[in-house]
Amino acid sequence: MKRQRAERRGRQGEDRAAAWLTLKGWRILARRVKTPRGEIDLVAKRAGTVAFVEVKWRAKQADLDTAIDEYRLARVAAAVETVAHEYARGGEDIRIDVILLAPATLPRHIVNAWMP
Repeated sequence: MKRQRAERRGRQGEDRAAAWLTLKGWRILARRVKTPRGEIDLVAKRAGTVAFVEVKWRAKQADLDTAIDEYRLARVAAAVETVAHEYARGGEDIRIDVILLAPATLPRHIVNAWMP
């Protein structure tokens, strides 16, 4: 039951993040992209940039500060390496972003969160 609730909240967070990105002029190319090396929550594109977006939802705003770390970002980066060529064309920039969400707060968008 607990896992199902977390899964539902995660999907709702991804929906909210996708809507927010769309309002900011991004086009959502894919959701929940599964790769042998992990999952990418959202793939979005705007003006020659393709963003692979990790979405984190927390019940409390204070918990957002610890929602993402280098280990989690490295897993996303590994997944991106396997599929980036499917979404980014020659000359387009790619990056990994993070969107942090909590109830009653605006999304916190960390641009280019992964820089190894």
